Amino acid sequence: MASKGLTVQQRKSIFSALVAAQDQQPGNVPESKKKVAAEFHISREQLDLIEKEGVDKDWPPLDS
Repeated sequence: MASKGLTVQQRKSIFSALVAAQDQQPGNVPESKKKVAAEFHISREQLDLIEKEGVDKDWPPLDS
């Protein structure tokens, strides 16, 4: 399970923010991840787990 202590809704919000950040800077994924991890006070490892979970489960905005 991704990121202990975070609800599904929190993880979905983080995932959405990550997708938005990557859309704003398409060529700079590492910087987008760093920004979102700092914004939500989570580790890069947690963010990577959330990203994988979001892609695997087709979370919004990917479901549109």
